[in-house]
Amino acid sequence: MSYQVLARKWRPKLFDTLVGQDHVVRALTNALTQNRLHHAYLFTGTRGVGKTTLARILAKSLNCEAGISATPCGVCHACVGIDDDHFVDYIEINAASTRGIDDVRSLLEQATYAPTLGRFKIFMLDEVHQLTKEAFNALLKTLEEPPSHVKFILGTTDPQKVPVTVLSRCLQFNLRQMAGTSITSHLKNILTQENIAFEPTALHLISRAAAGSMRDALSLTDQAIAYGGQTVNEAEVRAMLGAIDQSYLYQMIDALLANDGKSLFAQAKVMEERSLSFEVALNDLAQLLHQIAVAQTVPDSIADDLPDRQKLLNLAQKLPAETLQLYYQIALLGRRDISLAPDEFAGFTMSLMRMLAFTPNQTSVGHINDNAPTTAIPSSVKVAIGNNSSPNALAEKKTELIAPTFSSEISHTQANPEDSHFSEKPQQNTNLIFNGNWRGLIDELKLGLARTLALHCELVSFDENSMSFSVPEAQKGLLLLNYQEKLSSVISQFYDKKIKLQFNIGGTGNTVAKQVFEEKATAQANAVNAIEEDSFVQALIQDFDAEIIPNSIKPI
Repeated sequence: MSYQVLARKWRPKLFDTLVGQDHVVRALTNALTQNRLHHAYLFTGTRGVGKTTLARILAKSLNCEAGISATPCGVCHACVGIDDDHFVDYIEINAASTRGIDDVRSLLEQATYAPTLGRFKIFMLDEVHQLTKEAFNALLKTLEEPPSHVKFILGTTDPQKVPVTVLSRCLQFNLRQMAGTSITSHLKNILTQENIAFEPTALHLISRAAAGSMRDALSLTDQAIAYGGQTVNEAEVRAMLGAIDQSYLYQMIDALLANDGKSLFAQAKVMEERSLSFEVALNDLAQLLHQIAVAQTVPDSIADDLPDRQKLLNLAQKLPAETLQLYYQIALLGRRDISLAPDEFAGFTMSLMRMLAFTPNQTSVGHINDNAPTTAIPSSVKVAIGNNSSPNALAEKKTELIAPTFSSEISHTQANPEDSHFSEKPQQNTNLIFNGNWRGLIDELKLGLARTLALHCELVSFDENSMSFSVPEAQKGLLLLNYQEKLSSVISQFYDKKIKLQFNIGGTGNTVAKQVFEEKATAQANAVNAIEEDSFVQALIQDFDAEIIPNSIKPI
């Protein structure tokens, strides 16, 4: 017997086995159960999401010899015939090739005759949007009032091209793209029943490459089985898809965090030597950064069986949210513009160097006088050359723009050196006893979403086994039970014993969040004053009618 591809062998034959379209299955099941049958159905959705499969299951439900129901028997002449595509009263037409008015007239002539074997004569027109205007016009009247023994099922990947006169005559169902988790789970089930060994990461790669299409996923799985010699493993699937080894991407992010340009460039050279696609690399880097952002925001949403789960969670802790968003934007723009670069390697490495150059709190290396203090060029100075100024006025000055540097991070002892709450930071130790340094403790803990609650807590009292906090009235909404439990659990784990937390609404409002806000405001004010009082900036304003843009001044 000849080999049958997975997409055909595992095509669902009942509503219960259809994956990822529960909203459509529910509506059709209820309609069939209650015998509320429409004469025309329109299934829309991208390729491979189940339009034709749904049409066949619906046709079986309508023509099953056991009666109209949402659970056709699957063994009668009608059910078997529709599954094997030789049932005389179920006619599938590809409107991409059978699209003219003569083709539609021939179809309508068939519709006038009663069904030969089945209860209904069912016409399935796939890619119906490709019918000509004249063919649509010929179809309209019959589509609105067909004979009682006729049902129409239309399918399209582009509903925008279907005339509204046709849309209004159909019961429309929009089939969604499959979720990656649904595809992966279905592939696991199929390969297990086929007795084919696989690696979970390989299935994640196939699922991602399928872009929501189950048929594409099954076709890629067939290809992977052939490529890997009856196994589906990560290395061979990556090679087959041209995907980038994730280890490169993790090493690049580590190099960016370490401000290690040499290591970053070395990784890019290794990728070039292996002839990897840099456009794909930027796409994969953007996807990885998205996963890290999800891990930062909703860590519980990262699947437990995801092979790189711990790496993602670790990076989510190490990579600041604003830096992550910056990297993501640069990766997207780099992928968009890579075709404009001299070559892919140049476009890719330039994107990496942008990330390195614009990473917050990194000092730019420039041509600065050795005797001058380490400084940053203020982006807040906007120079407008007047009509009376020479075009080379700026160049003639030959003056280097240097501005003072400020740190937005104020140490706890500087913030209030006499306050016991800001004594030295605790070191993680199972024998450690809380010393009242609540802000320092927050910095030590990995709190996830409960960090917001911790920042808005004011420490009122504490002892070896308990802590009491006040939360301002305006932030009482943070006192969610799961936030409290998470905070209590992390603190107890940190001190290796049960720590009881108590929360009250009120207090003086002297929370860590307030302290940080005030420190940043002070740093911002100092930065603005320094820019405004800088003699060189004043010279620019006087000589070249320059303008200071206050909102662009940022302490660094």
